[in-house]
Amino acid sequence: MPQGNFPALTPAPLPPISPPAQPPLPRVPLDHDGVQVNFCKNPTCANFGVPIAATAARGRGAVNPYTVVASGAGLPMGRCNACNEHFPFKSNRGIAEERDRMAAYLVPIGATTCPTGTCANHAVPVGTPGAYQAYGTTKGGSRRWRCCACGKTFSASARPTLRQRQPSKNRLIFKLLINKSPLNRIAEVAEVNIGTVFHRLHFIHEQCVAFAADRERRLATLPIERLYISVDRQDHIINWQARKDRRNIVLSTVGSVDNATGYCFGLHLNYDPSSDPARVEAEALALNDQALPAPHRRFSRLWLQADYDLAVRQSRKKQPTGTSLTAEIDDAYRIAQARPDIESPEAPSKDERLPISGMQTRLEYTLYGHFMFLHSLLRNVGKWRFFLDQDSGIRAACLATFREEITGRTCDAFFVRINKDLGIDQKRRACIAADRLFAAERAAHPGMKDHEIVQEIFKRQMASMTPHGRWSDRWLAHPLPTISEPELAISYLTDFGDYDPNHLALLYAKASLHGVDSLFNQLRRRSSMLERSLHLRSNAGRIWSGYAPYRPEHTVAILDILRTAHNFIWVGDDGMTPAMRIGLAKAPLDYEDIIHFG
Repeated sequence: MPQGNFPALTPAPLPPISPPAQPPLPRVPLDHDGVQVNFCKNPTCANFGVPIAATAARGRGAVNPYTVVASGAGLPMGRCNACNEHFPFKSNRGIAEERDRMAAYLVPIGATTCPTGTCANHAVPVGTPGAYQAYGTTKGGSRRWRCCACGKTFSASARPTLRQRQPSKNRLIFKLLINKSPLNRIAEVAEVNIGTVFHRLHFIHEQCVAFAADRERRLATLPIERLYISVDRQDHIINWQARKDRRNIVLSTVGSVDNATGYCFGLHLNYDPSSDPARVEAEALALNDQALPAPHRRFSRLWLQADYDLAVRQSRKKQPTGTSLTAEIDDAYRIAQARPDIESPEAPSKDERLPISGMQTRLEYTLYGHFMFLHSLLRNVGKWRFFLDQDSGIRAACLATFREEITGRTCDAFFVRINKDLGIDQKRRACIAADRLFAAERAAHPGMKDHEIVQEIFKRQMASMTPHGRWSDRWLAHPLPTISEPELAISYLTDFGDYDPNHLALLYAKASLHGVDSLFNQLRRRSSMLERSLHLRSNAGRIWSGYAPYRPEHTVAILDILRTAHNFIWVGDDGMTPAMRIGLAKAPLDYEDIIHFG
């Protein structure tokens, strides 16, 4: 209460507190760690590979190669002013993070060195000639070393199986894991409990990854004249873990296999086990990430729950209607063009959910990361030939990553579409017709060699190619199918018109997905966790498999294990493994070589 003659003081109102001003967004996502994919992806356009500028040119006479527009879904896009091609923006940071996630296994683990910080051998690894002397073993079986520079003795990590009970079970469990034995049956046959099976699954996975990394670090310097790489995707189902929420987790693996050697360079699932959903969601909320356009967000590559729920509500899966290979090709173009983001093949349904642990990555970012990984893994390749499943996301990722090689004419890409619905009798009839065609051509040209006959057949077929899709891609019907690819069509995506007909005919003849398709079939046959699941009427569209994993990490583990066995252990009809054919091994390896690696 005021005293005396002093008037009451009324405090002045405080000014409203405004949130800190956010810096204006750049016109387009900025480069990140050498990655920039926001440009026209039409190989024959003058703007192909020319990044859209972060700032637009202004002033009289200013000409911009691109215009920033928005799609009907509100996604920022670029429009090429030269060819009118539209392309959705992507976060270069998100792509770089996916690439680095895939390549992390190649980073060498710290080597054992002298522990004395002031010693000259402190940074010199064990195994360097003249640096160390063997000095017996510890009671636990670890090897001891004596430093030749300072005389310090120390122990190095012992064999990987040191603290395991019954390490003799590893080889049996390894073989059972990749010979379609369910986990419970492995426990029964190996006479161990199920917890031990999961522990050994984790151990074998770590050994496979470490072994593959040790060999594949050499790929960067291995001279390779040509690669004929087939690329495709395969979906995998993860069972639900609780009866109250019977939705599946649906993940996709992208794989790349050299058709000539059979070597698989990568099997990458759109799943990041190292990302914590609770932490990422909280950080995204603190950053107000959801308020930004998708390609400008900090977590562009990851599916956040709100985005996934919205995608489920908006999902309108376009069903194919074609009953022939030509109709399937047209369907693929129609469905891709109808998507809000033509490069994103994902359309989650109400029967699907996100993983509980780890985070699902957006598939288009995994596709970009996969090709960026290939580009960094293989740095000494003379010529690249990519045979891609007809998928707009795979096409965009391949052309964006290898733009310099494409314009330099050391890389070409083809779409390949296969009719996989033919019965065995139809397949045989197609092969008989191909054999008759080849025999008739040989009889008409008795002096020709086989590859010259193939050239002539394909050159005639090239004259009758037909355009499909909005971009009028020209497709060739393969005249010489095989039993594994009884009906296929091919479209040359990087045709600059600079190859002579004979060269082009041989490239068409080599177009095939047999490398990656053979591997994918092997994955299904070799692992009970990866076999196709069945739709049950009682589940109203949901899928259940008694053998499917309950955790995505187990899918990652079995994929890595199978890839290592495929590349280094299993031999083909020629008695060689893919690693031997490409130059990473001199002989087939045994399971023990991987179990005891390190």
